[in-house]
Amino acid sequence: MEIRDIYGVGGRDRSRAELPWKLAIAHVVTSLKAGDAEQVVVDLTALQRATGHDVTVIAIADDPDGPRADQLRRRGVEVQLLPKRRGFDVSMTARLVALFRARGISLVHAHNQLPLIYAAPAGWLHGVPVIHTKHGVLEEMQGRRWLRSAAAAFVDAHVAVSRPTAETLVSQGQICREKLHVVPSGLDLSRFAPDPVARARVRAELGISQQAWVLGTVGRLSAVKNHALLLRAAARALPEDGRLLLVGEGPERERLAALTRELGLSERALFVGKRHSAPQFLAALDAFVLSSVSEGLPLALLEAMAAGLPVVATAVGGVPTALTDGYTGFLVPSGDAEAFAARLTELRDNPSLAARMGRYGRKVALQRYSAARMVERYMDLYTLLLVRQRHRGMPAIRPSDLFAYARSSSFVQRALGVSAGVEVLGLGQGAPRSGAAASARPRLPIELSI
Repeated sequence: MEIRDIYGVGGRDRSRAELPWKLAIAHVVTSLKAGDAEQVVVDLTALQRATGHDVTVIAIADDPDGPRADQLRRRGVEVQLLPKRRGFDVSMTARLVALFRARGISLVHAHNQLPLIYAAPAGWLHGVPVIHTKHGVLEEMQGRRWLRSAAAAFVDAHVAVSRPTAETLVSQGQICREKLHVVPSGLDLSRFAPDPVARARVRAELGISQQAWVLGTVGRLSAVKNHALLLRAAARALPEDGRLLLVGEGPERERLAALTRELGLSERALFVGKRHSAPQFLAALDAFVLSSVSEGLPLALLEAMAAGLPVVATAVGGVPTALTDGYTGFLVPSGDAEAFAARLTELRDNPSLAARMGRYGRKVALQRYSAARMVERYMDLYTLLLVRQRHRGMPAIRPSDLFAYARSSSFVQRALGVSAGVEVLGLGQGAPRSGAAASARPRLPIELSI
């Protein structure tokens, strides 16, 4: 199976010399709520913006706003909220085309499934390269599988965040292997490091002894994270004064709380809710644990490694590509509580081994999974696609130009479900145009004159 890792494709210096230095990049996401994919987009776009490119992040869920929007704005990244209607929104692709055209977008980058469905055909209509990144392998929107397959035809390059994720996508028939690349996720790791002051402060806040052996994990309390496995392993490995900290909220909270009581962990397993100070929280731990049944490349794992923590994790998804068993931590089979407990006990009883694994893990994270390295790989892929497009030659007119010319017609407006005289760009609820602006349509390029 031909899956290409992006480590400097196409001769970077030669290829980039053929392109304009400044690109206009549109990243399309489902929402700007908290999550791994959203954090990757924040770090990716912030660095692209810092290097001089025009970057717009467009969120298209029916309720797209969230804390990542403020993070982006603080970093100088343009944010556009383009809420879709409930169900399948026939106007969304057209609205994206209009937005791409208005901002002179030169490349579209769609993240996960909903943006794939709407933004991929919009990018094609606008006549620019389209990239789609799949940040995990879990299936969502099962009833839209045919839409995802259809939209994939408009994509120039698919990206998986790890090689196992890529192989899963190919085996499921979701991705055309000839277009598939691997770009590992990266993030701003400068905030993560061993911090004795934060360690003491957080432990004091939580009422934990400074000498206690403390495990922790970060993630939504959902079935896919399989915190039940972690609790069963901790029941065997935690000493009486040890603690297990679970950061996050989710639908499994009550069931997991009941399990802690059943396992006699009520005093040792602490549900600390959502925490926005991940570096300080990680500094309070002696080891990081991850018990998921499915993952892409979890950012929490990379953060823990950068913080200098040894890790015990289930060998699922892209986890084994980041965590080397016996070197930066331990990998255990998914669902095996006994093996999980044995590895935790090994770390508990051998502090020098744990410290050595933590040092190695930090070195690996900083070398391989920084946001800067991720951005470089994506820019190499962008370059490859833009050079290919330039060599093929641009059409005399983009489909988006035709759309702009026709969008004021009553037929198009009825198809898009907007009122006559209302701009397609935006939510379909703009102020009616009047006077000369109401009668003037965009002029077509001279090449279309007959």
